[in-house]
Amino acid sequence: MSAKHRLPPLPRPEIIDRARRLRREKTEAERRVWRAIRDQRLGVKFRQQVPIGPYFADFVCTQQKLVIELDGGQHAKPTRYEQERTRVIVANGYRILRFWNNDVMENLEGVIEAIRLALEA
Repeated sequence: MSAKHRLPPLPRPEIIDRARRLRREKTEAERRVWRAIRDQRLGVKFRQQVPIGPYFADFVCTQQKLVIELDGGQHAKPTRYEQERTRVIVANGYRILRFWNNDVMENLEGVIEAIRLALEA
């Protein structure tokens, strides 16, 4: 099998375990967004807690190369970690949409409409 057709390496077990734990322990905002976007409700498939490099993205549409991130108050001032995380995700070809948890809780319809518009762009 040539390198061009070689399957990607399987994720390490600890990465798989962490992704599973993050999916089980969603915040209420993550639960609400997931209910609205899962099962191709916006016409595309989203996955949750997807590893991109050493980081995990909340929701990812690989078809549209779109990452949706939900941020709580701890993200009010970006840290070096957050800046590097964003750099890695963008370097992997993804666009990132960020929403505050309180925006999801108070205006889910507006958040979903913004996602829909980003998918059309």
